[in-house]
Amino acid sequence: MAMKLKLAIDPDIVALMAAEVAAGERAVTAAMREAGTSLKSAWRTQITGAVLGTRLANSIRSASFPKSGESLNAAALVWSNAPVIIGAHDTGPLIRSKNGFWLAIPTPAAGKSTRGGKITPGEWERRTGLRLRFIYRRRGPSLLVAEGRLNTKGRAVASRSKTGRGVVTAPIFLLVPQVKLPKRLDLARDAERAVDAVPGSIAIGWMSGRR
Repeated sequence: MAMKLKLAIDPDIVALMAAEVAAGERAVTAAMREAGTSLKSAWRTQITGAVLGTRLANSIRSASFPKSGESLNAAALVWSNAPVIIGAHDTGPLIRSKNGFWLAIPTPAAGKSTRGGKITPGEWERRTGLRLRFIYRRRGPSLLVAEGRLNTKGRAVASRSKTGRGVVTAPIFLLVPQVKLPKRLDLARDAERAVDAVPGSIAIGWMSGRR
């Protein structure tokens, strides 16, 4: 006894499978784009909420792949153009001097660097013409001080007085062996939330995206 089998593919089934794949591609692509955009927004909100400034917040960028079209392998990438600064606020690292001595932290009397950011002791001496003097303290940070006068902005400058009137000994830098930055961000928390939301977003989009 012989049996002959014949397989016939219904065109409607082929079309249905193609439509199902297309719906999946749309759902996955949309979900990943939404995840990237929402994570970027969450990180920016976290940074501005930590009073780190909109400039640093705007360093957060996102991109989705593929750039055009739809795919079941769609992905999203969120990153910062200032990863070192962002990473420092996210981890709260312990910072030590590179040469093993002191970290010089400028006081308000030091002013700011002409190049932007924090001024160094060497730059301060070149700018003011004053010499810094080291004062060791057993308790609390040691100091770099200078003899001069304080201007209207509270910054130490050279005194022009011949009598020494108005001259004060002003702390210009605090000297510490290390500094522990506070952890001000929790980027992993928002990333985990974005990842957890993806499966549900794909499911909803897949069901509603069938045509």
